[in-house]
Amino acid sequence: MSKVKWGILGAARVNERLLPAIIEASNAELVAIASRRAGAAKATLDKYAPCHQNVICYDDMDALIHDKNVDAIYCPLANNEHAEWALKAINAGKHVLIEKPMALTVADIEAIEAAAIKNNVKVMEGFMYRFHPQHARVKEIVESGLIGDVLSCKASYSFLMRPARMYRIASGVKEGGGAMWDIGPYAIHSLRWAFGLNGGLEPKSVVAHAKLNEVGADIVTSGVLDFGNDAEGRARFGHFDISFERSRKSEYEIIGTKGWVKCHAAWVFQNDVPVISWALEDGKYAEERSAPSNHFTLEIEHFSDCVLNNKTPHLSFADAKANCKAIEAVLQSISSGARVSLA
Repeated sequence: MSKVKWGILGAARVNERLLPAIIEASNAELVAIASRRAGAAKATLDKYAPCHQNVICYDDMDALIHDKNVDAIYCPLANNEHAEWALKAINAGKHVLIEKPMALTVADIEAIEAAAIKNNVKVMEGFMYRFHPQHARVKEIVESGLIGDVLSCKASYSFLMRPARMYRIASGVKEGGGAMWDIGPYAIHSLRWAFGLNGGLEPKSVVAHAKLNEVGADIVTSGVLDFGNDAEGRARFGHFDISFERSRKSEYEIIGTKGWVKCHAAWVFQNDVPVISWALEDGKYAEERSAPSNHFTLEIEHFSDCVLNNKTPHLSFADAKANCKAIEAVLQSISSGARVSLA
């Protein structure tokens, strides 16, 4: 097998980027798409890949799961459906790439992990941004020691809520609605990754505040993750700020004892020129641009390679559980109005 045959569960908006990415991937082939809404799968295919009419379109998601021609499944369903449908696919022997968040509870992720081990399939949480080369450059700068010891990180993710996206705030956080379960996973993941470059640190506690709508979905959330003091007693904090009330933004900044480095846009389109910048205490400043790259395609190629060559996915279950644990703590802090320990 030289290519992984992919199926997509659902006609979600992310298919605008994902569906062409599977088609473009060198080691993947799109063979099926399914939706519970009659005609929605075909409409999605016609809209985003009109030249690929050899793809089977199902109006029954179970039919796709049990299609023997499908090797791997992408699951971009509603957040509160990820665990249920991922487990169905895994137990049918399919490899599964699950759109972030993998699930709404650590317990559900543990169940997915156990099922993946039992059925000997690959499963990964879909943080496409992690596969863009610009982050490898940020990693290189931090690990070179150029900016010194990492003591602070800031992550800001936002976009203006449009009428077509109102479904994201139609249910409360307990049902997977709101900004924290939508764009929050990126912010928390960015901070954890940044501090992970400085010795694999994980947050010890969190304090967060939010603006909630009438159904209990957060529209804006800000908070601080405490990563503990370093060996010299210096504080290490990760600040996150997410919003559905502001213009599009997806940046993170890592600040050390000698300088800082910033990723100006983690959500880059395939033709965008990525920009990162850094500055040092002595006044030196640099702005770096790199070639455009499609992180969705790179993610699909990575996961397909794991399937084809029995490799371990770059994003692990341990990472998914740690991210979910932090998000659960953020939501608990919002609800209680107090600092929440992650110990």
